Amino acid sequence: MSTTVLTPTPLSWGTGSLPAIDEAPRAPLRQRIARAFAVTAISVACAVILLIFAFNGYIAWLLAHPPVAALNSNPMTAKNLAYADVTFPSADGARETHGWWIPAGDSTRTVVLSHGFGANREEYWVPMYDLADMLHGLRYNVLMFDYGYADPVHRTPATGGRLESQQLIGALQYARERGTDELVVWGFSMGAGTALQAALHTGLIDGMILDSTFVPSTATLAHNLKPFKVLPQIVSVDLIRLFLPLWSGTYLDQIPAKEVESTSYDFPLLLIHGTADAKAPYDISERIASSQRNPASQLWIVPHAIHEMIFRTHPQEYVARATAFLQGVDAAKAVRLAEKRGTLSV
Repeated sequence: MSTTVLTPTPLSWGTGSLPAIDEAPRAPLRQRIARAFAVTAISVACAVILLIFAFNGYIAWLLAHPPVAALNSNPMTAKNLAYADVTFPSADGARETHGWWIPAGDSTRTVVLSHGFGANREEYWVPMYDLADMLHGLRYNVLMFDYGYADPVHRTPATGGRLESQQLIGALQYARERGTDELVVWGFSMGAGTALQAALHTGLIDGMILDSTFVPSTATLAHNLKPFKVLPQIVSVDLIRLFLPLWSGTYLDQIPAKEVESTSYDFPLLLIHGTADAKAPYDISERIASSQRNPASQLWIVPHAIHEMIFRTHPQEYVARATAFLQGVDAAKAVRLAEKRGTLSV
């Protein structure tokens, strides 16, 4: 009996055998580090760009939707002034506007108060109730109302005066319907700029008192962004201009800033501005004043005064100048009415 011993044959790596596995050579360490750094840098750059866009978009959102406090009082509570809650349409019919009508007996003279941005009809820092009380004492009816961005019933985006001017014209029309013969607008900050925009489209106004006038434009926007210079390139006027129409439906170029400043209005203006105004450069009022041809128009530049604080810091001179101006509007209105009656009688 024979025994066969099987001897294992070594595997051959030749034809028909298992394929060899080629291992790719690893990149040098320096190249791998450079590639990782480039990916990280691109990711950080994208994040920064998104942050810049988001931050500017947020600022534009705040410009269109400013935080506004709720009404805290009313003319009766604040100054013992009888009043009526009123509602009237804007001139373009786009919305209903809400306000207070404060009558002064059988007076046919009315002052419409035009509040500023970020405030409502009360605008405590002016303060509006004190003005309403003073005007009532001078036998003026007073109309106080909220622009759409401050309306407690139906809030709408701020549009830099484009649509607010239509709401103001609606207020003027309402005052005329209440029997007003003499109509004065007293505006503050953007409420003053809005009044001038309204005056481009209506002949209902007999005079204006404009305190710390603000007219939205590229220049005034840049002026208000100065505090952000600590963050170079983070806040951009161009980016904010890009976002504004998304949030407010209004392009900055739709606001007639140059026309407002260069128009010679038919009625007299009393322009009041402080040299330390950090929100509205006082040269806005200087440019408007230089365009006026009405001899009763006046400019009062107050050294070192800040935005909308002139009534508080210079109350006696403020009231004296405003009262004298209103008396001048009265006199001019009386002359016009006399001339009209004379023409009609002839």
